[in-house]
Amino acid sequence: MYVRDAGEADAEAGAALASRPVDAVRDAVHERSVRVAVHEADAGEALPDDPGDPAEPAGYVAFDARPDAVHVTGFAGDPDAVERLLAEPIRFAEREGMVVEVVVEETANGRREAVERAGFTAVGSGPRFERTPTVRYRIDPATTGEAEAEDGRGECDGSDDG
Repeated sequence: MYVRDAGEADAEAGAALASRPVDAVRDAVHERSVRVAVHEADAGEALPDDPGDPAEPAGYVAFDARPDAVHVTGFAGDPDAVERLLAEPIRFAEREGMVVEVVVEETANGRREAVERAGFTAVGSGPRFERTPTVRYRIDPATTGEAEAEDGRGECDGSDDG
């Protein structure tokens, strides 16, 4: 499996993975850092960093750097892809000396498990999304070490996912 920058051509697949409108995912591709994971068997001869790669993404992660932290604004996909993708914002945060935060719906057990497997720790309640309570997670790569990030560990968030 390899990870590459998402391109506009990935919007439909990302929308299907996240059950979001295509326009919302297309906007995220333009406004945030978005990566997609593609199974190598599906990628054929495409170059790993080619945003026009026709291979169907197995997952995506979107994240945003703010002055206080890197915020994961969306993620979805198969468990292996999500685990690999969550390492991306963690690596970025580690290089920049930042923490990573993600907010996940309280009832989204699979998503919460993915975040916890990635090394995030619950740090309290997050904002409500459409009246649904959320949990705020955080990871500080400076205290967890790069080995964890290289293992495919990273952060996740449901704030941009439906």
